[in-house]
Amino acid sequence: MKSASIRARTLGWVLLLFISVSGIIAWSSFHDATHEVEELYDAHLAQQARLIDSLLVGMDATSMSQVAKLRLLNTMEQTTLQTPDTGKSGHQYESKVVFQVWKDEQLVLRSRSAPSGQLTQKLQGYVNERVDQHIWRVFVLNQPSNAYRILMAERDDVRGELVSKIALRTLLPDLLGIPLLALLIWWAIGRGLQPLNQLAELLRKRDPRSLQPLALSPLPKELDTIQEAVNLLMLQLKELLAREQRFIADAAHELRTPLSVLSLHTQNALQASNPQEQQESLQELQQGIERTTRIVSQLLTLARLEPETEQQRVKVNPLKVTRDVLAELAPLAWQDKVELQLLNEEDTSWELQLEPGSLEILLQNLVTNALRHTPKGRRIAVHWQVTQEDSLQVAVIDQGCGVSDQEKPLLLQRFYRKGSYTGSGLGLAIVARLVERHQARLTLDDTPGGGLTVRITWPMGGHSQRVASC
Repeated sequence: MKSASIRARTLGWVLLLFISVSGIIAWSSFHDATHEVEELYDAHLAQQARLIDSLLVGMDATSMSQVAKLRLLNTMEQTTLQTPDTGKSGHQYESKVVFQVWKDEQLVLRSRSAPSGQLTQKLQGYVNERVDQHIWRVFVLNQPSNAYRILMAERDDVRGELVSKIALRTLLPDLLGIPLLALLIWWAIGRGLQPLNQLAELLRKRDPRSLQPLALSPLPKELDTIQEAVNLLMLQLKELLAREQRFIADAAHELRTPLSVLSLHTQNALQASNPQEQQESLQELQQGIERTTRIVSQLLTLARLEPETEQQRVKVNPLKVTRDVLAELAPLAWQDKVELQLLNEEDTSWELQLEPGSLEILLQNLVTNALRHTPKGRRIAVHWQVTQEDSLQVAVIDQGCGVSDQEKPLLLQRFYRKGSYTGSGLGLAIVARLVERHQARLTLDDTPGGGLTVRITWPMGGHSQRVASC
């Protein structure tokens, strides 16, 4: 299922937040407006009640006879009971605003629409009462200075209609403005995302074979971060392709000559005139196959030692691994009449945190390289020891012809061969790569009496000493 675009998602969230916040604000405004309207209407009820009270008190204060006062009250009541002409000077709400005047529990005066019965029994203040299927808001004015009890009342639908109009006029602009706001936000988001579209268009038009970094500027901070990440990925891909091309070039370079030699030995074996020549050619063919196999193995080992292929480290007993490697290489040493020695006691051992198999590869390459450069009857020694800096060090000591100081740095380069040596030139390069991966230190020293000593020192704290029990 295809997800919505960033533009649509952003618009949806913005509108949701806007409507939510606007709704809360509108509800608060509506609540405040309702309260203010209620206060205003209550004030009008009180004002009208006091006006009637003032009129009655003033009438009582005159020198009019009781009969004249009764006639005046009757005339006022008849006037208020007449049906108003709402078409000319009246208002449709007049019938919904009423009053009653009581004196000594007797109805003295009332408006036309007022119920004949008492609106409320409350003696003073505001109260809501249900009378004749309607809710009335009643204000009771009962002055201690006179006997009049004035009731001003207003039907609830008057206030309800006004509150509804206020709410509608409050919400209507928002309701009508949301579509227009959505269009404006859609346009604004599109303008804001224009750099992203430019970046996407640049990537679409880019040659798939091009690994050059992107250079789109200026960019917002967020897109600049994406561009940096893409450029970093391009650089990593470029390095990966370079490593692959280097491996292919190395393999082609190293396998071209051995394959040519194998082809030559095969032709010699096929064209041999007698069994002895054929046997010699087959032996040389076998040796060539072994050398080619060794080159391929070393090339694959070197390819595995790239930074991205780092493996989880495990505890390794270096003396045990050394004894196993020397036992494996003993037949080659016997064939060349070279003595292999481990200059460590059996009851002493250490532990190292190394990648699985790395120490075996390292020792095999060092000892094999020493075997090829050590004359018959000489010795190759391997010695583990703890240095003064509390680091663990292994030394592979041969009694060969040695190496000059100018050539020592070259030994660690790929495919470097010394003299007439016919190896692949990858052994010490693999050793150097393993040393680098484990943050160790490699040094090449002269062996007293002739030869080369390769020392590898593991970092401080990278080992722990352990003495075996008797």
